[in-house]
Amino acid sequence: MVRLSVLDQSTIVSGRPPAESIRESIALAQHCEELGYARYWCAEHHNSDSQAGTAPEILIAAIAATTHRIRVGSAGVMLPHYSALKVAEQFRVLDAIAPGRIDLGLGRAPGSDGRTAYALNPRAETAADQFPADVRDLLAWLSGEKLIEGHPFRDIRAQPAGPTTPEVWILGSSDYGAQVAAYFGLPFCFAHFITDGRGVEQALAVYRDGYRPSALHPAPHAALCVWAMAAETQQEADYLFRSREIWRLNRDRGIFTALASPEEAAAQTCSEAETARIERMRSRALYGTPDVVAARLQALATEHGVSEIAILTTLHDKQARRRSYTLLANEMTQ
Repeated sequence: MVRLSVLDQSTIVSGRPPAESIRESIALAQHCEELGYARYWCAEHHNSDSQAGTAPEILIAAIAATTHRIRVGSAGVMLPHYSALKVAEQFRVLDAIAPGRIDLGLGRAPGSDGRTAYALNPRAETAADQFPADVRDLLAWLSGEKLIEGHPFRDIRAQPAGPTTPEVWILGSSDYGAQVAAYFGLPFCFAHFITDGRGVEQALAVYRDGYRPSALHPAPHAALCVWAMAAETQQEADYLFRSREIWRLNRDRGIFTALASPEEAAAQTCSEAETARIERMRSRALYGTPDVVAARLQALATEHGVSEIAILTTLHDKQARRRSYTLLANEMTQ
């Protein structure tokens, strides 16, 4: 059976203030815990009119404090923006709030444009090159071990220490993240929703072939993150998917806007070329009735040899979004 988790971008939707998206994330996490989802991951984006989740570490704290069982984490913290020590301290505090329930997903991408990345970290142009070294240091600080011999910060500790440690994941949509995860013996999650599946087979092969067993993870553990949506009928699913179609067209042009309602999306005029792209998008997207979507998710997991899938669902109607997660949980646990 495929283990289901959630990725939440705190999507901004038309007609509602961005702050409401943060509050909806907290409510949705509680709902998904009741449904039996394994993890709830919060994304990091900056300077975007599409996503309100700029500080996953804060949102994780709020969710962890208002849930009881579900693992809560980041997907991910964009490490080149920050000091590895500060991230270790933040996640050690989170682990103290919810011992044994915290995940730390790490990414190298900026989650923003270059100018915003520079505003977050003036050394942004070179910081990404230090990603493997920062991961190495972060792992040591999280575990309470000393940094490598000769390291200038070898004697610094990340508090609060405790008997449990956040579970670290590497996230990516290319071979690079797969290589880093394999080298450090960490779980790896491929961002299928970014590439529409392009490159997933090669990245997972790189990860598994190069995997170096670690104490916590003696064998490779790969997962996929996909965009998926379920509705009671195909007609309703088609209607709800209109928002995603127009948002994707805008994203591919480098325009990040609030998610339109299905009515707003339907009113937008598309060129012949854009209409053709929408048709291709529909043919690849995972949406429809629960049985159809569940079967496709299971097939995807089988094809790529993964036992865990994180689902990203972005809908204008928050009730329809919750219903989608409910339908999929019910269908895939039968």
